[in-house]
Amino acid sequence: MANNEPKKGGILRAYLNFNVLYKILIGLVIGAVAGIILAATGVTALPKWISMFGTIFTRLLKMIIIPMIVGSLVVGASSVSPANVGKVGIRVVIIYLITSACGVIIGLVMGNIFQPHAELAAVTELAANAAGKMPSDQTVWDIIANIIPTSVLTSLVNETVLQVIFFSLVFGLCLSFMKVSEDERIRTISTTMYNIFDCLAEVMMRIVSGIMQYAPIGVAVLICEVFAKNGAKVAGALLTVTIACFLGYAIHIIGVYGGLLAIFRIKIGAFFKEARTPFITAFVTRSSNGTLPTTFAAAENLGIDKEVYAFSLPLGATINMDGTAIYQGVCAFFLVMSTQGRGLTMGEMGMIVLLATLASIGTAGVPGAGAIMLAMVMSGIGFPIAEKTDLAGAYAMILGIDALLDMGRTALNVTGDLTCTACIAKKLGFVKADSVLK
Repeated sequence: MANNEPKKGGILRAYLNFNVLYKILIGLVIGAVAGIILAATGVTALPKWISMFGTIFTRLLKMIIIPMIVGSLVVGASSVSPANVGKVGIRVVIIYLITSACGVIIGLVMGNIFQPHAELAAVTELAANAAGKMPSDQTVWDIIANIIPTSVLTSLVNETVLQVIFFSLVFGLCLSFMKVSEDERIRTISTTMYNIFDCLAEVMMRIVSGIMQYAPIGVAVLICEVFAKNGAKVAGALLTVTIACFLGYAIHIIGVYGGLLAIFRIKIGAFFKEARTPFITAFVTRSSNGTLPTTFAAAENLGIDKEVYAFSLPLGATINMDGTAIYQGVCAFFLVMSTQGRGLTMGEMGMIVLLATLASIGTAGVPGAGAIMLAMVMSGIGFPIAEKTDLAGAYAMILGIDALLDMGRTALNVTGDLTCTACIAKKLGFVKADSVLK
């Protein structure tokens, strides 16, 4: 009798257990179809009570940006200091950041070549607001000087992303040195402080998971508004974004990783024979952290000493986001061109390279983290994802195809972790006698 009774909360449980990437994709399709139908009937605006659900989604995204930056970057920076890892750590971090910067540049080049954009209506108001936040008389030296905040609290309140990143990195690096202090009191309080920020980072990831459960609803409403206002013509822009990203991924693997392997005289065929398993695993799971067991196995098969890859690969899953960097470059170009009717300026592109490279240190190696990082980067160049704007609609379009883009960029991220680890291990001699790297 009891077995025949319906379980309470069954529908909610089924929704929560359903794969979030499928839910967002379904939201994209429902929103697009509804928007096309509304456009065909001459309706270009949704009722306020429906539009509210899209507004809630964009406000939730803005809510998490600053605390997520602070928590993730402090924890990330305090884990990579040379105080703990010496010459290996310094070289690994440098090569990770250089390849990430190359990734952003490739993404921006792809954006300039393909110029993916949707001709969205009503861009004047947003363009005026953005213009007010990016003064044209700023020199590169002003931008560099302004990275350093005069007041940390003011930077947090005003959401000045680059200043918050700078302070979080400095704070985290100092904290890491304190954690290995010979003074027991300093070690104790620094460990306590680290645990506080670690807890903050974990809490923010839980909040992000919750927001992603709501994302299908927000995406459906925002996409519906975009299609109702602009019709079906925006669909082709998403295909262009996808092509530009995956071509960028391929160029990065061949040009950057292939180049590194050639420079360090590592046999490309032997390397990719072992790298293909973590590559495929990352493509399917969309998680750098979830792929670590197979990446460890590949490093072991390549003959890399465990003391190197046991440190380098988990670190890479946290700070080495080359695929995500390419995604940032292409999608930032799409968002700006779609809403401003122009491409990115040299100053904006330079800022994106800097922001995306630094922000990659605090980006978690979990599915969908790159989309949150994109919101951070856009806010940092003066285009925050604000409610009731075309930018929010364009961002929702990217979220709709983010799962597909995420598969490629995660596979690239993991391949980069293994490539950089192999190069550093061979350079410093941390390889076994029978290693294929020799």
